Amino acid sequence: MTHIEFGTPPTLPPTNGYSHVASVAPGSRLVWTSGQVPIAADGTPAAAGDWEAQTRLVMQNVGAALEAAGAAWEHVFKLTIFVVDTSALPVVRAVRDEFIDLERPPTSSLVQVAGLFRPDILIEIEAVAAVPAGPPSP
Repeated sequence: MTHIEFGTPPTLPPTNGYSHVASVAPGSRLVWTSGQVPIAADGTPAAAGDWEAQTRLVMQNVGAALEAAGAAWEHVFKLTIFVVDTSALPVVRAVRDEFIDLERPPTSSLVQVAGLFRPDILIEIEAVAAVPAGPPSP
C-alpha cells in the first residue's frame, strides 16, 4: 500500500480530474500550504485577466511551498481552488493537469468567490500533502 490511497467509488458521480476520496497512511507527515496567488517571488503579478498565466504561476507557487516543506506534487491529496469566475474552469483544469498525477488525482474543492484580496487576482489555490513516514526533510 502506498502512503496515500485515492478512490472514486461507483456510488458517486464520475469526476473530471479529481478523486472523491483519499486516505493517508498512519505516520505520514502532513503538509499544508497557505493559499497561493499569482504573484512571483519578486512581487511581480501574472498578467491581469490571463487565466492561464495566473493559474500556472499559482501552481508553481504551490509547488515551491510544497518543496520548502520537503513535499512534492506527488504527495498532494487535497486541493482547494478559489476562483472569481467558474467560466474559466476548462483553462484552470488544463493547467492543473500539467502538475498533478492524472492517474491518482487529488481530492478537490472549487469555490467561486466574489473577489480575492486584489481585483486583478483571479485564482488562489491551497494544497494538503502527505509525505511518507520517515525523518523530516532538512
